[in-house]
Amino acid sequence: MDRRSLLGLMAAGALTPRQMAADEQAAKAVRALPSPKIKDVQVIATAPDGLRLVVVKILTDQDGLYGYGCGTFTQRADLVVAAVEKYLRPFLIGKPTDRIEDLWQAMYDSSYWKNGPVLNNAISGVDQALWDIKGRQCGLPVYQLLGGKCREAVDCYAHAGGAEIPQLIENVKQLRAKGFRNIRVQIGVPGMAGYGAGPSDVKVEKLHNDPVFEPEAYLHRALKMFEAVRQEFGDEIELLHDVHERISPIQAVRFAKEVERFRLFYLEDALSPEDIQWFRLIRQQCSTPLAMGELFNSPHEWTPLISERLIDYIRVHVTQAGGLTPCRKIAALGEFFGVKTAWHGPGDVSPFGHAANITLDLVAYNFGIQECNQFSEKVRSVFPGCPEIRNGYYYINEAPGWGIEVNEAEAKKYPYGYGEGGTREKNNGGWGIIRRRDGTVIKQ
Repeated sequence: MDRRSLLGLMAAGALTPRQMAADEQAAKAVRALPSPKIKDVQVIATAPDGLRLVVVKILTDQDGLYGYGCGTFTQRADLVVAAVEKYLRPFLIGKPTDRIEDLWQAMYDSSYWKNGPVLNNAISGVDQALWDIKGRQCGLPVYQLLGGKCREAVDCYAHAGGAEIPQLIENVKQLRAKGFRNIRVQIGVPGMAGYGAGPSDVKVEKLHNDPVFEPEAYLHRALKMFEAVRQEFGDEIELLHDVHERISPIQAVRFAKEVERFRLFYLEDALSPEDIQWFRLIRQQCSTPLAMGELFNSPHEWTPLISERLIDYIRVHVTQAGGLTPCRKIAALGEFFGVKTAWHGPGDVSPFGHAANITLDLVAYNFGIQECNQFSEKVRSVFPGCPEIRNGYYYINEAPGWGIEVNEAEAKKYPYGYGEGGTREKNNGGWGIIRRRDGTVIKQ
């Protein structure tokens, strides 16, 4: 009997650890078998919803044993593909799959310069695939390998936006009807490129041909939005809002104070990563809960915010930080300082990335909330086994590993460029430019 069969019997309860120890022959067989080795590292690049997803597949020298992981960096997807195929693949072939921490550290050091988004996403794809392999070996979902559940399911939030306040109110009602208790609300600004909300046909005077955004107009509009939503729904829902780093630091200080009366669940990304020192001033001024981190690459960014208790929710994008292995450490760090998790979970994360998010949510005592993605039928056709959303909760697939497979024939039907069009296709997946009226580029 091989290692996988023995571990599977243990997982199923047919062979307990005590029984296995008593069975000297079985124990010797497990010890004698070599660990699986990495036979090949492949990349599956697909865009079923028009967003570029990068999935890493690791094959082992044991027939039928493989794993998948998310390395999606939509805006520079082709670079991650090259990083995996040209650099990590030759580095990894022949190495054992069961030394995940050791391999993570080795990959992290192999390029000498560290903490860049391309390298981190490439490492994440490998790291998550290794955890998938370990779960498949043991016949267990990955959360069981990390200590088991702290909760039955994962409370999540959905997105509601609108070009006008009545449209937003209606979208919130629809999400409430689906069972969501936590809703991110975003409002458009007439004639401007409001984040997370529909555009309008209003024309504004400007000195260029790009979309326009003026921070003060947005701030006034957002305050009216919060007032209208609270008047309509009272305290029956938790409200979240994403500034998306589009205002100046001193405006962020003022805005965080002004929204305090609306009792937000949290205010997200009020500052850009370059300005995180300003969180100290915000903390001194008000009690608005703060979330930050989806653009973070480095411990130099999240460690001071957590250790000084300057934020309430850490919102790291798990693949951007390097995968499950480093992010479970971020969660543990946050627990000691009273900072909760709220991992970034947009549409441009593959189902494996969402499964990693949910796994961390299930096992972390300091879980806060999870951004959810409602997978389309196209995505489900490519990735059977996606997590499910029921009554505002995320439920992970209980199959071994991440519980998700890849229909590779279906994935090939959606090559990069499928259904994208517009600015992202023009920029090879990248974001376009937003400017103030005078032409100054806005951070986003």
